[in-house]
Amino acid sequence: MWRCAVAGQPIAHSLSPLIHTTAYLVLGIEGSWEYDRVELDAAGLPGFVAGCGPEWVGLSCTAPLKHAVLGLGTASPQALLLDSGNTLVFAREGRPARVENTDVTGMLGALARAGVTAAERAILVGNGATARSALAALADLGVTRVRVLVRSRAKAEASLAGLADRLGILVDYGPWGVEGAGGQADLLISTVSAPLPDPVAASLAGEVPVCFDATYNHYPTALDRAARAAGIVQLSGIDLLVGQALDQIRLFTGRECPPEPLLDAAYAALP
Repeated sequence: MWRCAVAGQPIAHSLSPLIHTTAYLVLGIEGSWEYDRVELDAAGLPGFVAGCGPEWVGLSCTAPLKHAVLGLGTASPQALLLDSGNTLVFAREGRPARVENTDVTGMLGALARAGVTAAERAILVGNGATARSALAALADLGVTRVRVLVRSRAKAEASLAGLADRLGILVDYGPWGVEGAGGQADLLISTVSAPLPDPVAASLAGEVPVCFDATYNHYPTALDRAARAAGIVQLSGIDLLVGQALDQIRLFTGRECPPEPLLDAAYAALP
């Protein structure tokens, strides 16, 4: 039995086991693959990995492990650029362990499935690790200008300014939670779990043709509802979660899985 798991803290709420085991069913490999969840903090990650036997193939890493995992394998250029990994592929058959970041490709894949493959201007809400991945995804779409909406400009600049320079993106900053702060753009990505006030969500959805709320806490969020009401393209954190999982499934099993059954299972599991 080949083994994989999602690790982080807290982890009990994670939908990753449902998504990956659904993929195993779709691919017809459920009898030889299993996927669990493991409660781990950053200090406990190296010891856990060192204790894994040869049946272990991969580990999906969520908060607070995305930096700690970088030291456990050869990190991809994307993971190094973002100083963040979410996927550990264990060493096997003479190949060293690898650390990947599938958040960016997962986001791009979700957007592509919605018909979004290019943009010039974007609005980004938030400045954490997911916002950094979103900035890299926006650069791949061809975005050159981003309006970042945050509570603290100093924290946002510390997190995003250097990355934006390396990506060739011009960033300006605006206040979080204020109507009309975004301005017109081709695409909005929100990465904050705090709920936006309904009027602010409606204002943002009115400024773009595409809205991607990259969290799924309290789904549907005010931004999800506002995007639907505006009749624009709407993507949620489930689309991101499944998108990054599809790449992990390929990295772990060597197989491609269609997204639709995984999306259906994840949305059905929401409260």
